[in-house]
Amino acid sequence: MMAAQDFNFLLATDSYKITHYKQYPPNINKVYSYFECRHKKGAQFSEVVFFGLQYLLKKYLTGPVITEEKIQEAKVFYQMHFKQAVFDEEGWRKVLEKYDGRLPIRIKAVPEGKIIPRGNVLFTVENTDADFFWLTNYIETMLVQMWYPITVATISREFKKILAKHLKATSGNLESLDLKLHDFGYRGVSSQESAALGGAAHLVNFCSTDTVAGLLMAQRYYGCPMAGFSIPAAEHSTIISWGRSREKDAFECLLDQFPSGPVAVVSDSYDIFKACKHIWGDKLKERVMERSEDSALIIRPDSGDPAETLLEVIKILEECFGCSLNSVGYKVLPSYLRIIQGDGIDLNSINEILQKLSDEGWSAENVFFGCGSALLQKINRDTLNCAFKCSYVETCGKGMDVYKQPVTDPSKGSKRGRLSLRRNSDGFIETVERGAGKPEEVRSAVYFQRFQKMLIYRPKAFQ
Repeated sequence: MMAAQDFNFLLATDSYKITHYKQYPPNINKVYSYFECRHKKGAQFSEVVFFGLQYLLKKYLTGPVITEEKIQEAKVFYQMHFKQAVFDEEGWRKVLEKYDGRLPIRIKAVPEGKIIPRGNVLFTVENTDADFFWLTNYIETMLVQMWYPITVATISREFKKILAKHLKATSGNLESLDLKLHDFGYRGVSSQESAALGGAAHLVNFCSTDTVAGLLMAQRYYGCPMAGFSIPAAEHSTIISWGRSREKDAFECLLDQFPSGPVAVVSDSYDIFKACKHIWGDKLKERVMERSEDSALIIRPDSGDPAETLLEVIKILEECFGCSLNSVGYKVLPSYLRIIQGDGIDLNSINEILQKLSDEGWSAENVFFGCGSALLQKINRDTLNCAFKCSYVETCGKGMDVYKQPVTDPSKGSKRGRLSLRRNSDGFIETVERGAGKPEEVRSAVYFQRFQKMLIYRPKAFQ
């Protein structure tokens, strides 16, 4: 991530936006805009999880973000970029002189972690000084990047809903739900900041991760000492470096080095089925059986068809180690033995795997999952149709509701006027347009709110 002292807020926008101060109507003094995840008929996700604003505010928008040095840097840059003088040097210097470089804007937002039906306002932005009406949409570029943590948090929650459904049905409880989906996505994202934002967004729903950047973000920007946890785990290099003939020695080394606490061992460097039957289930069987529920061996397949491979592995482990029936009649491996499937996992495959396990009489208790690119990378702004639009302006102090309504795509029509978010008489969240709602119904932006777990099934706040 860029160091704070190197960041120039004036350069953190689409370049064409620096010309907009010349384009608004004469005597305009207020611009009010909002962010939403548009509702589209037939969309995969009907609700979104709001997350990430606090980071953007603290990192990029809070405090004196305008200095004379940054004004001069932007002036030179935009002169070269546009090949003409279009940068509003005078306007930005007024911000510096009048507000010591702080931005005269007001942001109101729903609480982070809140679940909101699509099509509702999530936050609003407006200028608080009539001279700086152009600021509202100048910061759109930065704030619309909220699409990323919102989308990751939303997808992570969808994983959680699937896991909760199968875990409840096949075990009768949700005791291990928080640990069921492990974030493997650090190496697969586009940047360090993506890893931080996406990794933290996943932690709204689960507390299992290997993405250190997300943990650090939760610490630094949400006041959470430790939001997620991991365990010692092998990778292929630590297995194959022993040589194919010494795979058993590689496995045994893991058991020796980590005698207490869970340990995960990737076991398909050569033949996952032989490894489970002849090494774990024979040569090292007694060593495995010496372990306890709190020090379980977690075997990791890492190739092949996820559902078919997992079913074959669990059957082999049943033959070697046996199983028992839980309180709702589903089979469970001995408590010292579990499986983690981290290859090929997405919302479709995880549901397919859990359903096939259930059909074969196996409880979801037996399996943990890891997810990488499908969680943090295979998404874009259109996944949830995120948009930032102007809905209200004032000219000479007189207000006017504004909107867009493209004839070619009604779904891109925008909201009108000042917006409020409330629960209606039926208990459903709705957006009230045209200033008809009560101002107190809109939450003020929480700049320094603690990171809270507010989603269904998440039993505890960050500790």
